[in-house]
Amino acid sequence: MTADRADDRPIGMFDSGFGGLTVARAFIDLLPEEDLVYVGDTGRYPYGPRSLDQVAGFAHEIARYLVDAHDVKLLVVACNTAAAAALGTLRAQLDVPVMGVIDPGVRSLVRATETGRVGVIGTVGTVGSGAYQRAVESSGAAVDLTVAACPGFVEFVESGETDSDQVHVLAERLLAPIVEAKVDALLLGCTHYPYLARTITDVVGRDVVLVSSADETAFEALAMFHDRSPAPDEPALAPAAPGRTGTHRFVSSGDVERFRDLGARLLGPELAAAERAPWSP
Repeated sequence: MTADRADDRPIGMFDSGFGGLTVARAFIDLLPEEDLVYVGDTGRYPYGPRSLDQVAGFAHEIARYLVDAHDVKLLVVACNTAAAAALGTLRAQLDVPVMGVIDPGVRSLVRATETGRVGVIGTVGTVGSGAYQRAVESSGAAVDLTVAACPGFVEFVESGETDSDQVHVLAERLLAPIVEAKVDALLLGCTHYPYLARTITDVVGRDVVLVSSADETAFEALAMFHDRSPAPDEPALAPAAPGRTGTHRFVSSGDVERFRDLGARLLGPELAAAERAPWSP
């Protein structure tokens, strides 16, 4: 890949609903010249309670749509459950680079700790898959990991309820193992969870560093675009032409009006022109 090569094809990104908008926001801010197509599979959320096989089927359907209909140059699986279920098979079957949010988040987590006591919270599906446990072990970091599943968090975010008394009571119960372990860094292992950061901090304590993988994933994408010597088995990536202004398309498989309304509150005005997915129920 040469330094002056440009590729104006869009980046493709998907999540079960609104959580991946935290990743989309990081990409829009850090890579303003890049086009982005984001799919929120709100017609089939939440992914967390579903079997990994079913989630993998959804992930491959959406990935194929982004590659075939939008000719994306990079696929970002902005959903921890989908990444745990399908990241490996997507990489094996697609001709474009595929990145998830699990490894970038873990790298940021192990850098953030001072005591070596770290935690990860995620959906039932993500935690049950062992993806974060394996990623932490693979990092080689000398840390003591505590993992907790948080069923119900995604549903509260998707309903726009992020700071109610009910959320706080649920958080106190679900985060008890994290508090007991006295972690000093906690990875929000679901892209919905940053919207609950205030409640989570109230429960685990303000001295605990909350780690979100969104920014780290965007930084890794930026590095990939400027890597002139990718691995032999990885497709080459090139950034968009410098100086251009990227366009951002948002697609929902569920209620598009609700996606526009809540999405605009969570991300910004970019959601105003959200479209309906071709596989909408």
